[in-house]
Amino acid sequence: MRIARSVDEVRRAIEETRAEGLTIAFVPTMGALHDGHLSLVRVARARADIVVLSIFVNPLQFGPGEDLQRYPRDEEGDTRLATEAGVDICFLPNVDEMYPEGRSTTVSVGDLGAILEGADRPGHFDGVATVVAKLFNIVAPDAAVFGQKDAQQVAVIRQMVRDLSFDIEIVVAPTIRESDGLALSSRNAYLSQADRQRSPALHRALLEGEGALGREGPEIAEKRMWEVLINEDLEPSYAKAVDPVTLGPPDPEGPVLLLIAARVGTTRLIDNLLVDRGTANERKGA
Repeated sequence: MRIARSVDEVRRAIEETRAEGLTIAFVPTMGALHDGHLSLVRVARARADIVVLSIFVNPLQFGPGEDLQRYPRDEEGDTRLATEAGVDICFLPNVDEMYPEGRSTTVSVGDLGAILEGADRPGHFDGVATVVAKLFNIVAPDAAVFGQKDAQQVAVIRQMVRDLSFDIEIVVAPTIRESDGLALSSRNAYLSQADRQRSPALHRALLEGEGALGREGPEIAEKRMWEVLINEDLEPSYAKAVDPVTLGPPDPEGPVLLLIAARVGTTRLIDNLLVDRGTANERKGA
């Protein structure tokens, strides 16, 4: 695996692959790699000749009082896992490389980035869109792979790609879960033993919402999800049933994205479940 720490280095490495006529799939991460990230690498490997993975803890997407300083970092472990997973080029820039002195440009996707996570974390998705746009310009991949776990992020990136005419295919890989349903996340490392035992309630809430969606509709699904989180002594931020593209009210016949965020002890976790409305309606009639 080739490691590049500067924009010039990674561009040179990519130019060499382009000269050979090879295709590139890109996996942007903030490090602290786990099986969820590695599943994205596997999807990328199946889509292209060369896999580029970036590791950059992006300060622009952390608000005041959030966990920027304590966000888990493990460059040695990450590069070992990336090598074992078959990554060809690993881009490891520092903050000064990504955001030189005098930087003033920010990318925003408007209302789509201001609701749900954006309402709870103002400016978060501007930071996400800005760093992803910059990485897309640096790497110029044919495809970029993101995880379904960060469903609103996926919607934001897809909107940005459409609006700015990036010639990049956005590939969404399934959420990877522990055996008890907890979605893999770098922030799971923050959970105490007691909190870890309660954290699968997020997935149980989604499953309860899925069942209620088929029987009673989106509003009741939201209520049921909220009740599960409260009953498990979690602190919910939101529990919503939305259109997976617009994140607004769902189409009566279309798919529904169930989204939840809750604090488990001191750790804030998110999860989601994409539900096919036809399947839900079949269950309602069963």
